[in-house]
Amino acid sequence: MSEIIKNRYEFVLLFDVENGNPNGDPDMGNMPRVDPQTGNGIVTDVCLKRKVRDYVDLLKSGNAGYDIYVKSGAVLNNQHKKAYDYLGINPDSKKPKEEELTKFMCQNFYDIRTFGAVMTTEVNCGQVRGPVQFSFARSIDPIFQQEVTVTRCAVTNEKDAEKGQTMGKKQIVPYGLYRAEGYVSAHLAKKTEFKEDDLELLWDSLINMFEHDHSAARGKLSARKLIVFKHNSELGCCQSHKLFDKVKVERLSRDMPARSFADYKVTISADMPNGVEMIEKL
Repeated sequence: MSEIIKNRYEFVLLFDVENGNPNGDPDMGNMPRVDPQTGNGIVTDVCLKRKVRDYVDLLKSGNAGYDIYVKSGAVLNNQHKKAYDYLGINPDSKKPKEEELTKFMCQNFYDIRTFGAVMTTEVNCGQVRGPVQFSFARSIDPIFQQEVTVTRCAVTNEKDAEKGQTMGKKQIVPYGLYRAEGYVSAHLAKKTEFKEDDLELLWDSLINMFEHDHSAARGKLSARKLIVFKHNSELGCCQSHKLFDKVKVERLSRDMPARSFADYKVTISADMPNGVEMIEKL
């Protein structure tokens, strides 16, 4: 069994999209999310966590301790009831052993152990803050939101048969390079028992989560760089923003819109603060 992590970490993830929609906004007709003031693209932390969850579920399905709490079709109260059944507690109990229930959920669900969860529903398992948190990913440059009309030679209803074909829309970004930043707290890891094996699985997920999530709507999504900063202590050796500033991404030319990762230059400063190790995972 691996040990609970004892080091603080920060990380920078660079990923890009080509002719796809990395994170549609349902309030805007599923157009790619964008900062209206700058035009830069946005991918929410919730979207990134979803991809990590899906990858872990694919890789570890059926393995003890790696169930996924938030997944398609899951009824959360039923997830909570697993803890009550295991501990032999009546869900209607007015004084449930909340600490034991929360511990069971952390031990059995990878995403609770990693991201935390609020489980104070009708079947109460408490709440816990997870050691791993993501920022919103933002594109390096403003993106171009494009809506492409597509046709389908089949029709849905007999009444439309004479039309011969129907029309549809696809919302895409021709190209965008995104940057997400994240944090791993050794202090909070103690509360959820987030271990070294869990951390390695997180790195693996960030590198490979797009490889098993391809679809016509998402286009070509690829993880390009994963830079990890490891502190030699639980509390850390410097402020996180100073480490994030060590990673700079620049456009090589402004003559034409960027259309590939090769249009950018990534520079990582080797001058690290005392007690911090920089590790390139990808």
